[in-house]
Amino acid sequence: MSTESNPTNHYTVPSVSISTARTGASSKVNAYGMRPMQERAYAKRGEQYLLIKSPPASGKSRALMFIALDKVHNQNLKQAIIVVPERSIGGSFADEPLSKFGFWADWVVRPQWNLCNAPGEDNGTVAKSKIKAVGEFLASADQVLVCTHATFRFAVDQYGIEAFDNRLIAIDEFHHVSSNPDNKLGAQLTQLIERGSVHVVAMTGSYFRGDTVAVLSPTDEARFETVTYTYYEQLNGYTYLKSLDIGYFFYTGSYLDAIMKVLDPALKTIIHIPNVNARESLKDKRREVNDIMHFLGDWKGQDDVTGFHHIQTKDGRLIKVADLVDDSDGSKRSKILTALKDPTQKDNRDYVDVIIALGMAKEGFDWIWCEHALTIGYRSSLTEIVQIIGRATRDAPGKERSHFTNLIAEPTADEATVVDAVNDTLKAIAASLLMEQVLAPRFEFTPKNAGEKEGFEYDGGYQEGKTNLGVNAATGEVHVEINGLVTPKTPEAQRICKEDLNEVVTSFLQDKTALERGLFDKENTLPEELTQVQMGKIVRDRYPDLSEEDQEAVRQHAIAVLNITQQAKQKLAEAEAKGEQGNTSMIDGVRKFVNVRDLDIDLVDRINPFDAAYAVLAKAMDEKVLRQVQASIAAKRVAIPFDEARDLAKRAALFKNEKGRLPDINSPDAWERKMAEGVAAFVRYKAQEKAPEVKAGANG
Repeated sequence: MSTESNPTNHYTVPSVSISTARTGASSKVNAYGMRPMQERAYAKRGEQYLLIKSPPASGKSRALMFIALDKVHNQNLKQAIIVVPERSIGGSFADEPLSKFGFWADWVVRPQWNLCNAPGEDNGTVAKSKIKAVGEFLASADQVLVCTHATFRFAVDQYGIEAFDNRLIAIDEFHHVSSNPDNKLGAQLTQLIERGSVHVVAMTGSYFRGDTVAVLSPTDEARFETVTYTYYEQLNGYTYLKSLDIGYFFYTGSYLDAIMKVLDPALKTIIHIPNVNARESLKDKRREVNDIMHFLGDWKGQDDVTGFHHIQTKDGRLIKVADLVDDSDGSKRSKILTALKDPTQKDNRDYVDVIIALGMAKEGFDWIWCEHALTIGYRSSLTEIVQIIGRATRDAPGKERSHFTNLIAEPTADEATVVDAVNDTLKAIAASLLMEQVLAPRFEFTPKNAGEKEGFEYDGGYQEGKTNLGVNAATGEVHVEINGLVTPKTPEAQRICKEDLNEVVTSFLQDKTALERGLFDKENTLPEELTQVQMGKIVRDRYPDLSEEDQEAVRQHAIAVLNITQQAKQKLAEAEAKGEQGNTSMIDGVRKFVNVRDLDIDLVDRINPFDAAYAVLAKAMDEKVLRQVQASIAAKRVAIPFDEARDLAKRAALFKNEKGRLPDINSPDAWERKMAEGVAAFVRYKAQEKAPEVKAGANG
């Protein structure tokens, strides 16, 4: 993992490069024709509620086919209803001759029951014919229906929860569901689960939402058995792809000038132009698309069959560009979408070269040849960023490197307030950090001397009294012993530490205060304020029913995942700067960090989680603007708020239990001074609360 320039020489983007092992394991199949993730999911096919967390291109659609067939043939369920967020994704569940590859049945959807292919919109006014079709399907002897989330929502309203009894409801792109009562699909799912008469398979490549609302309530989530297949496993198991670069590029002026510096016509590219309301937008999407195509070369016409534009590049090549932005003629865009989904062209690398989109070509869009996902403007949803990056992480012959680049308008001195413009920057950096966490191996943390784990190989063999690090070559999982680590006690806390740490880290990375202070107010912000106070608050808010001890265990595990990943990245960058080659995998970076010291939780807490990101940011952003942003953030610092003062007071109490004294306001240790300030602030708050009571008593 390193900070480097793109090798094409067409552009230079400060980026993080994630290297892969290329074991080929991702494409290996068993006797049933199942790839590793599908086999793992199928092993849990008997569960009533199953949540599959697995990245794009790992085969979630086919995994569902295997499970659904078993549900209706061997588990006495009447029917399977597959629910997708938009019509274009319905094609992922088209007929598949699974028996050809060793399975005992084929996947067949009768044409009238794939409602994604039926005419009529799927928005707030779903065609009544589709709702009627769902009712007809429920009354039929057929087994499989495919429809959109919207169609399903309206059908549940029409026919009632009980109409779906004894059926499988499979929800694709599950992150569209929310525990917020205003989320209709989420509310209906809760009702279905409470009734207890359906089976549910939920599938997603990004189990978190951009609005920070939980996907499932803790009560509902506890009912699901989880199958996790990580991005790390997926990418390391590829045959061809060697690395993925994730970077951001700051610009001033028009993005159309900046895009010329980062768009390489030689790379297969998906370009997502900004929403018309975004700061980066020029408010004229047609002009923006035309200018991008003009940069690519000379327009030579449009294909009558596919609708692709033919453009001759400056080096004489003829490239094909699919414009998904122009919605002035619905039939034209429909033609282009149909051409892009043509199954006969899936393996044709030369079929299309560049796709320009606004809101399309994200979820469920499969173009294995994509080498560069180029996005202009920040995306408010981290989920959306993960989905966009997923477009470029398919494995394909001859494709060794993929790139994700986010173009962001740099804050400028003449703006009314720099801080408002910085919000875009913060979200872009949060997305980059999140993606690094998503791509990291799974960690299993235990206290020191807990014992070696079966299936793990330890550097130099497991040794008592040492900081041990073990790697499971089969799963890519990493075991790290940390001195002083709190062990989760209850099954729920253990589940969170095993399955949900990325979701906890996501909440932390979406916390504006943590991002601002960790990145831009480093002189006035101690790492412990972020790792202990901010992360502690996030864990308590997310899991209020856990005991304080279990909350602390979750906090420690989450910050360990984040900081060890970031430190591994930094160690690899330092090694590369010294000219050291060969140590390019994330696990190599973990080894460099873990094995050079006696790793304890206090050390982990004393690391600013954003240090490594700041190093990349400092190269990407103009130094003068960076200083201005830092000054703006520092000026926003206010007196310690009540919640933070209370948390610091609790930390001070732990300090007193350990040291036998309260923190000293004059201590040379900055964190001890901060805890003392927190105690003083907390005392002031409590005094202010009592003041009205005292006054009232005196007057009485």
